[in-house]
Amino acid sequence: MDIQTAKEHVLHAWEHRDALTHKEVKEAIRSVVQRLDRGELRVAEPDGSGNWIVNEWIKKAVILYFPIQEMSVMEVGPFEFHDKIALKTGYKDLGVRVVPHAIARHGSYLASGVILMPSYVNIGAFVDSGTMVDTWATVGSCAQIGKHVHLSGGVGIGGVLEPIQAAPVIIEDGAFIGSRCIVVEGVRVRKEAVLGANVVLTASTKIIDVTGPEPITVVGEVPERSVVIPGTYAKSFPAGEYGVGCALIIGKRKPSTDLKTSLNDALREFNVAV
Repeated sequence: MDIQTAKEHVLHAWEHRDALTHKEVKEAIRSVVQRLDRGELRVAEPDGSGNWIVNEWIKKAVILYFPIQEMSVMEVGPFEFHDKIALKTGYKDLGVRVVPHAIARHGSYLASGVILMPSYVNIGAFVDSGTMVDTWATVGSCAQIGKHVHLSGGVGIGGVLEPIQAAPVIIEDGAFIGSRCIVVEGVRVRKEAVLGANVVLTASTKIIDVTGPEPITVVGEVPERSVVIPGTYAKSFPAGEYGVGCALIIGKRKPSTDLKTSLNDALREFNVAV
């Protein structure tokens, strides 16, 4: 089924859920998920000018995929699963290294050269070439992960399906996300940024650049090549003044730290834990 026809069926079914019983509608939804699995479609994609476009109709297709799928038992060696969505397969042909017990769901895309340590990648996610998803890291539904990204142990990349217009979490090329970081609610980490261990970024988290004479605060986006650590700022409440979590930009990666092998030097330079 061509993409335009599939899109029309998806949009119709979104407004008229009784259409989910129609064979052609089910075929349309499954064809979209299959294209997501192969990387032919993306929930969000760069527009070439530094911004990202969210393809809302594709998110609608992912949501509609759940009610048309039936529960089934999946056996993997001694392990058993009971779910509506199949596990991704064919890793050898894809050129993807998958270490037990890594799991990726059908409908997620893993480019050649991706390495999955014991981890989890959800439906609709896009993980580009050369990226490592380290031990117990999770990539949520529809998250977009760029090339040569390192998601360290225990990193939580949030997923988003609804609201439909919401952008997914986007981690751009060359970024390094330190151990136990949490990035959710559509936050965008720009190219080659470095997040030290335990940084938590939500849509409302203050990201404060403290490298100049005055602090500069942004939310929702980490600038390119920024080195970021967790911090706090004072906020008054009826019961008193308390420290509230934020993220601090303490510097920029230098050209000498562009090589992956020298990334740890960038972290040590700013005394950042990973």
